[in-house]
Amino acid sequence: MLKRLITLTIQSVSGAGVEALKPNRRRSAGRRVCIRLKAEDQHLLHERASARQMASATYAGVLVRAHLRALPPLPKHELLELKRSVAELGAIGRNINQIARAANQGGRVGAPGRDDLRSFITVCEGVRDHVKALIKANTRSWESGHAEANV
Repeated sequence: MLKRLITLTIQSVSGAGVEALKPNRRRSAGRRVCIRLKAEDQHLLHERASARQMASATYAGVLVRAHLRALPPLPKHELLELKRSVAELGAIGRNINQIARAANQGGRVGAPGRDDLRSFITVCEGVRDHVKALIKANTRSWESGHAEANV
């Protein structure tokens, strides 16, 4: 109450608000937020950030942003795995396209046999299952806070 009384008195006397008494602080684009954590919570934060190969502050910032925007993010190593899987599918697609192009041009094509097609299907299904599992584990880990080790 004393603080409020002093503030109101200064405002009425000087005509200036309390803002005139505060130091001028520059605001950066990425504003810093400081929080206090209990020791055990800080330990959990560090543990979970380490599991994601992230700094604790970065992990906390990503969690807050993900919560506010309802978008579970993909850490760099998981994104790289997805890109690698997409590259594998692209290579398979290019091989199939080369075979189809040669067949359409009337060239002699050593068409893939039944075993080759089964191998293509097996690889494609494996990549699909890997990506599905990665996405599921990523979403689940951001909800619970633990990254899956075997994904």
